[in-house]
Amino acid sequence: MERALSWLESHFPDLEHDLAELVAIESISTDGRHQAEIDRSAELVRSLMQRAGLEGAEILRPEGCNPYVFGEWLGAPGKPTVLIYAHHDVQPPGPEEKWTSPPWKLTRRDGRLYARGAVDDKGGVIAQLGAIAACLKGEGRLPVNVKVIIEGEEEIGSRNLLGFFGQYRDRLMSDVIVVCDTENIRDGVPSITYSLRGLVSVMVEVKSAASPKHSGFVGGAMADAAIALNQILGRLYWGNGPVPIPGFYDGVRPVTEDERAVFRTLSNEAELREQLGVLPGVGLAIEPGSSFYEQTSRRPSVTVIAQEASSLRSASNQVLSSASAILSCRLVPDQDPQAVLERLTEFLTSNPPWGVEVKVTVRDQPTPWWMTDPRGPAFEAAKAALRAGYGQDVVPLGCGGSIGFVGPVADLFGGAPALLLGISGDNLHAPDEYVHEADWHRLMKSLVHLFGELGR
Repeated sequence: MERALSWLESHFPDLEHDLAELVAIESISTDGRHQAEIDRSAELVRSLMQRAGLEGAEILRPEGCNPYVFGEWLGAPGKPTVLIYAHHDVQPPGPEEKWTSPPWKLTRRDGRLYARGAVDDKGGVIAQLGAIAACLKGEGRLPVNVKVIIEGEEEIGSRNLLGFFGQYRDRLMSDVIVVCDTENIRDGVPSITYSLRGLVSVMVEVKSAASPKHSGFVGGAMADAAIALNQILGRLYWGNGPVPIPGFYDGVRPVTEDERAVFRTLSNEAELREQLGVLPGVGLAIEPGSSFYEQTSRRPSVTVIAQEASSLRSASNQVLSSASAILSCRLVPDQDPQAVLERLTEFLTSNPPWGVEVKVTVRDQPTPWWMTDPRGPAFEAAKAALRAGYGQDVVPLGCGGSIGFVGPVADLFGGAPALLLGISGDNLHAPDEYVHEADWHRLMKSLVHLFGELGR
């Protein structure tokens, strides 16, 4: 694959230009107001697929779905077929004043490329297409068959993805699945993710009266919906013990001692505090005897990701009659999402302050957890490829995030191995998102090696 690797080395500036062009499109899928941008993003991805040398690149849009982009190259008869997955939709930028540089303009600083989507997941899109282009333009061929699917709904839970794969199953059928949408343990050290947490999200709405009332006239007499909501949410405080929801841990698969030993070697608290920006004097919420990576990959969690009662900017002297919050629960093997929902709902609605009305609704279809055994020919090929690309041994890693399609699609393809390769960066879903430039290049080289290893 020397000619492919040589092509990559000489075309990294072109691939960075492609990434800059892609991140400039505000393809936000979470608010329903950026459909035109999502369509433009899909069209650009289709063009980039064609530029890389994929055949039949097209936009697929089943009814009610954001656009998927598909392309393939099937010129290696008798060789494995690799399905490559990524997504072109992104999260909102958040407060733009918290960005050091504009969120929609790729900006290099200190070996990092900053922009919304730089690492999640437009950097992954360009890395995958760059490796394919390197093989087709440098070697004139790929050592495996490839099918590439880039979706536009990952940031809203991939709500239509399983139906899409069911509809196009025969067209997408492959022997191996490759995803570049997880993390590396640290810069310069490659990782293969072998477990993902699942996700359940609910809206909690509290109501105490038909409308807000003047706080001078009714303050101290009328039930305050904001205080009631916060008292309910305060029940979730776990200190450093388990989350205090009865039955929440039913079915949780125990962590083995071998796994726990690996998690401990990866979890440097001082480094993590600095990376997370934890304030002096603020402790981590990790359970005694656990560690950061055990806690974030193999223990369930509950997070308040949004809360609303009134606008700070337009606040007035009122007793608020309604308040709401969005809760996100990360699930682990072998939790039952439906059972978690039932126990969470009961916990939030029982014995409310002042008897306020509490309503809990599910926001999206639950995302299943996933776990695999990272052994076998495909995994050995990936480890060899990453070692060649990074010059470092691979660290198997559990991931606290969710990619809901992995398990069901692997099953749909008859148990196809799923290779989740890390991409180095930080601040996903937050201001100053970035991809580590040198590791981005190493990932592309690793993918070239992976195609070669799987072909052999």
